[in-house]
Amino acid sequence: MAYQWPVRVYIEDTDFGGLVYYANHLKFMERARTESLRAAGWSQAELIEAGIIFVVGRVNVRYLAPARLDQELCIETTIKEHRGARLLFAQAVNDRLSGQHLSRGEVEVICVEASRMRPCRWPMDLIDTMRAKVPELWTEQE
Repeated sequence: MAYQWPVRVYIEDTDFGGLVYYANHLKFMERARTESLRAAGWSQAELIEAGIIFVVGRVNVRYLAPARLDQELCIETTIKEHRGARLLFAQAVNDRLSGQHLSRGEVEVICVEASRMRPCRWPMDLIDTMRAKVPELWTEQE
């Protein structure tokens, strides 16, 4: 199981050929991660106010098939690993109707203390509420 977030492809997501520009797959993944936080009751604005920001440390994406104008997509998100300051997300951009994988990737997200711009552990209250309210996110073995 995975957290699923639906999105439709709009004209601004595409290139001149009507295909989703490759970098927009990363934007869809980013939005799905943000929405998974929101589903757990957290907003990026609240976390920034609390002095916590997230930065991407590493991205690995494989593009498998094109996404097209007006296509309905489903972005799947799971957490593969949680270690201290980092979470490793596995994500896929899929065709909502057929389930076909259009792209798949892993994104390492690092928690950073904003005042010092230094990595810090993900707050356990955030992790605990994500586990409780969005259990489909978690695939890691404990």
